[in-house]
Amino acid sequence: MTVSANRIPVLDVLRGVAILGTLGTNIWIFTDPRGPAGSLMPAEDPGVFETLVRTASNGKFLALLTLLFGVGLELQYRSALRRGTRWPGWYLWRAVLLLAEGALHYLLIFEWDVLMAYAVVSILVAGMIGRSDWVVRTWMAVSAVLHLMFITLLTLAGTGGGTTTDYPSGYADQLTGRIENFWIYRSETILIIPLTVLLFLGGSRLTRAGVFGGNTALRTRLIVLGLGIGLPLNLLTAFAGPRWFFVDRYLCAPLVAVGLLAAVTSLLLHTAPRARRLADVGRTALSCYVLQNLICAVLCYGWGFGLADRFADLRPWWPPVAWALVSALLLAASGWWLRRFDRGPLELAWHWAWRLPIPAPSVPRQPR
Repeated sequence: MTVSANRIPVLDVLRGVAILGTLGTNIWIFTDPRGPAGSLMPAEDPGVFETLVRTASNGKFLALLTLLFGVGLELQYRSALRRGTRWPGWYLWRAVLLLAEGALHYLLIFEWDVLMAYAVVSILVAGMIGRSDWVVRTWMAVSAVLHLMFITLLTLAGTGGGTTTDYPSGYADQLTGRIENFWIYRSETILIIPLTVLLFLGGSRLTRAGVFGGNTALRTRLIVLGLGIGLPLNLLTAFAGPRWFFVDRYLCAPLVAVGLLAAVTSLLLHTAPRARRLADVGRTALSCYVLQNLICAVLCYGWGFGLADRFADLRPWWPPVAWALVSALLLAASGWWLRRFDRGPLELAWHWAWRLPIPAPSVPRQPR
């Protein structure tokens, strides 16, 4: 989620869209009275409204965020080439910091953290970014095949069933639960490693192909693929029942994400709409990602306001309202902060930690 100094303006808006879109998925986890483990279970007769609202965000914006992380990797690689520094070099320290950030976010706030996955996969992918197109395409093909195999096997096996235990209401008990159930809550992270590799490399190669520049034909093809083909398939699998959950979230949704990336980029490049607030969220993406989950935890969990239990009978109507209110707060807060600082609060801390071990350039002594 770090942003290169060589900023492409449209990326800030896309990051803002992705961050608020992931909240659209996570809000259903926070507001589930069964707790985060409830997302492992199929919803009981969700109805048309809930299915449509969930489908609007489920998997798409996480995939979009993953593509944008790959774009960021590409920009970091280009920056290293311009400076003449070794790659991946100090980028690996960035990945270590992101892993630590994700581990704290997972332990203290949110079971389904994505930062840890990005950190681990970025270490794997960083060395591939600068390789030949043949090598990168081979890795992408292998990752795609592995991902298709996993999703096919899981779909054939079915989603299973069962019940979830009551989610602990105390904060200390939640911390204990995250430690004891670490591999359960990290299951999605492990499952989507091939997909994450594919999207990281895809984001890098789309950047090189000019998706954010003058390659209009490429964007048109991506829009047709993602919105013309992927979106109808996504709607079909969403209403096909829980057995198709993995296809819906991990195959169709990434296709839609590619279309969204191209469509939003085309809109911004051709019509230049006013999207400064979304860009502010994108510039403070790491801070907004953590903050939105912290706010939702305080609102929904028993150690906070406990709204997940109090408003259980108001589902599926109140989660979209909660999403809208938290999104409005993030839009306002990010703009307020950036009028005073050039980076988000976590971005400032992260940048300081990243620079800490890097030796300062030596300054030659001036002759007297």
